[in-house]
Amino acid sequence: MVNYYFVCQRKLWLFCHELKFEDESERVRLGKILDENSYNRNEKHIMLDNVVNIDMIESWKVIHEIKKTKSIEKSAEWQLKYYMYYLKQRGIEIEKGILDYPKIKERFEFQLTKEDETKIRNLLKKIESVIYAKQTPHKINSKICKSCAYFEYCYS
Repeated sequence: MVNYYFVCQRKLWLFCHELKFEDESERVRLGKILDENSYNRNEKHIMLDNVVNIDMIESWKVIHEIKKTKSIEKSAEWQLKYYMYYLKQRGIEIEKGILDYPKIKERFEFQLTKEDETKIRNLLKKIESVIYAKQTPHKINSKICKSCAYFEYCYS
């Protein structure tokens, strides 16, 4: 939900109201294939409390989020920081988070700061207000919409 909040609040609202189109999306399927074929030696797809699904974790000290492109990098960064925050709230201290872009062979490391934790707490309140809104948020009319699993829903 953190990722969706930064990408498109309409997508967040639709997803949380059980309108899920990711399974039908070609781009989502390609992303899953990329994820499955990257970093095979590490523990991957760790689902915690049915809330967070961490792409990869090393020795419960370093978490990785694997992305296809950097087009929505800010959302990926905050998704990763949220995972670090979530684990910290459960007594698991993560040393760092890494955004991996295997297709372009780039990676970026992040730490979770006290300032980030404050931002995340505020962000969670904003996400909640989007989810519980009575109406669907407006379309964002961005170039990223064309590759979204919800494109046909929003633009038909």
